[in-house]
Amino acid sequence: MGTRDFGQPVQRREDPRLLTGQGRFLDDLGQRALAAAFVRSPHAHARIVDIDVSGALDVDGLVTIYTHEDLPGRVGERLPLLIPHPALTHGRTGYPLARDVVRHVGEPIVMVVARDRYLAEDAVERIRVEYEPLPVVVGIETAERAEHLVHDDVPGNVAAVLHQNVGDVDAALETAPHVLEFRLDIERSASMPLEGRGVYARWDADDESLRVYTSTQASTSVRAAIAAKLDLAPGKVEVIAPDVGGGFGVKIVHPWPEEILVPWAARLLGRELKWAEDRREHFVASAHERGQVQRVRAGFDDEGHLLGLDVRILHDNGAYTPYGIIIPIVTSTQLLGPYKPGAYRAEVVSLYTNTLIVTPYRGAGRPQGVFCMERTMDRIADHLGLDRARVREANMIRPDEFPYDQGLTFQDGRPLIYDSGDYPELLRKVRELIGWDGFEQARAAAASKGRRIGIGLGCYVEGTGVGPYEGGHVEIDSAGRVHVSTGLTSQGQGHQTVFAQIAASELGVPIEDVRVTTGDTRRFGYAVGTFASRAAVMSGNAIALACRKVRAKALRIAAEALEASPDDLDITDGVVHVRGDRSAAVPLRTVAVLSNPLRYAFDEETARATQFAVGGAPTEPPVPRGEEPGLEGRDYYSPIRSTFAAGAHAAIVEIDPDTAEIAVLRYAVVHDCGRLINPMVVEGQIHGGVAQGIGGALYERMAYDESGQLLNASFMDFLMPYATEIPRIETDHLETPSPLNPLGIKGAGEAGVIPVSAVIASAVEDAEGIRIDAMPLSPDALFHLRLRARTDQDLRTRRAGRTAAR
Repeated sequence: MGTRDFGQPVQRREDPRLLTGQGRFLDDLGQRALAAAFVRSPHAHARIVDIDVSGALDVDGLVTIYTHEDLPGRVGERLPLLIPHPALTHGRTGYPLARDVVRHVGEPIVMVVARDRYLAEDAVERIRVEYEPLPVVVGIETAERAEHLVHDDVPGNVAAVLHQNVGDVDAALETAPHVLEFRLDIERSASMPLEGRGVYARWDADDESLRVYTSTQASTSVRAAIAAKLDLAPGKVEVIAPDVGGGFGVKIVHPWPEEILVPWAARLLGRELKWAEDRREHFVASAHERGQVQRVRAGFDDEGHLLGLDVRILHDNGAYTPYGIIIPIVTSTQLLGPYKPGAYRAEVVSLYTNTLIVTPYRGAGRPQGVFCMERTMDRIADHLGLDRARVREANMIRPDEFPYDQGLTFQDGRPLIYDSGDYPELLRKVRELIGWDGFEQARAAAASKGRRIGIGLGCYVEGTGVGPYEGGHVEIDSAGRVHVSTGLTSQGQGHQTVFAQIAASELGVPIEDVRVTTGDTRRFGYAVGTFASRAAVMSGNAIALACRKVRAKALRIAAEALEASPDDLDITDGVVHVRGDRSAAVPLRTVAVLSNPLRYAFDEETARATQFAVGGAPTEPPVPRGEEPGLEGRDYYSPIRSTFAAGAHAAIVEIDPDTAEIAVLRYAVVHDCGRLINPMVVEGQIHGGVAQGIGGALYERMAYDESGQLLNASFMDFLMPYATEIPRIETDHLETPSPLNPLGIKGAGEAGVIPVSAVIASAVEDAEGIRIDAMPLSPDALFHLRLRARTDQDLRTRRAGRTAAR
């Protein structure tokens, strides 16, 4: 591979190690560590009357048992509310171990430590907790009625009320030629990474330091939380994210109760300690997402131009709000997509329920917002008898209107200003890719064979590269190896590949010489985390800036050795040379030696470097003022605001006329994430996202009963699509570079999942002629929609007959 790797489909460097079983995941560590297990509440809402641990005390191998009363000082305090917001007037968080009241099934009450997990679970089963059941609040509308409260001190179960407003919505709706009102529903789903959460900690009593391995998307933030809760200097806490088997958002929450309790107990006991989440725990004790009810009023003209849009969003945030109201904020702002409504108002009401907490899951509020807007576009088209694509194009922001200010405040607290894009071209490309204009012939051909097919469309804009910052460190050693470090973590996105491509291209070195480390606070201490499609934008640009510092220093040092001007030098395949004269050259590995005035001959390279007379005048110090020894650089990238990626999806579905089973025959994606670092990695991200989106559209839901019990808390009952349910995904790209960052890139990690529910709903509605207002859509639900439609049609026919008879 050459040294201009940016933009090339480089094979993922992580895969050989991961696919051959050489990965190093959380549960691969600490094989001789003590194990923790938890007593978790079987009730959705109850008062803890008594905890009796006596039955567990004779379990062989038991080490200790902790309840909330055993947690000292800050360890026992409420978990932090990570992202406060003025609209979040009644934010509430839980305790590491429940104190007095539990508010969802799965809330931790007792922590058991034993010689191994089997024995710890044995002890858990013998602990008796006496409960006084309390009224349970399940479901958005139940929470809204507020006949019972999740928190006694939260009136109406309302955690937050947020308003976003642009223009005079009431006037726009009053004067609009057409107005539609309708309701939309999105049910809960969850991330379901291959590997659940987990923590492994060991305390060094001599050094008074703590090392923690955790399956997280935010290792530096976990370090800060542990240091604060355990009253340790941050420098005495190391947090490392090993290989992480998927995150999708659930592992951005920090600290989880276990991330405080396991390190605390490891220090207290002076023993290594580990906890790894089992699958049922993940269902009932981690986090969910998606659940919203949306009440929409849309005003528009005869051409389909949206004149006014009024949306009231009821959001289920579960029992607590540790991550604030980021999800409904994103829903209310990303709802606008690539369009420019004349006036827009969103009211978000975030409600408590006695169910598991709600935190970001891939897409993080965007799928709900896109579902709202794209269903609105389809409603307008249907009402006017217009082509659905034509209505969308009529409302789109034009290429010459960028930067485009939507007049709202985004999740980062900055103005919602789109940086670049060509939305009509995205729409044109996806229509061409799916065969939109020739679909009626395909429909007729299918119908002649008794088949029922439909086509759907959806567009979106995704805020990516959310700040405040990420950093990068780059070092070239005397063997010519390039060591790249950044603080954010990896969960399978291909960071070791794309960050190496950036470094190789910036430095002019073979990609094989680049080694990348992520998520290790020993290597990089300041970072934010991997979420919101921000890794490439944030760390990618930080690494590029750090590389440019290293490159400038390397050229300056090499220029002295070669008696040339730095402006006349270039770097190719790891060798600094005069442009046009490769014979006048010095390898980067030699430059690395020259950068350090301490030149003991440790190896051949350091011995060979003595042939170059490099250095300042005898009156100057060996290390010039303002310089550092070594060939390395560190830099940070901090954006003024987010970048905005965009795309258009389309699908063709087939529906069984008898069983109402839905099959996705074709799926097309056109995406714009600015300059592509690695097209192959981007396509992989899109494919995985579409698969998750199809799961959310047709299969995945969290089925709670009225008592707050999750009825499908296992892979036997929680449906996810197999490979057989995912069609071949056809992709195309559009590159409109972002003017906001040096590399001109935007994020791509969540693009695949965002519009899928809207697209599938549009296609099913097209095939069936039945309104689709709720997702996910199962065959059973579609079957009953058919029955209702037939009943409604029969009623209309009878009424028409009676009217004619009169």
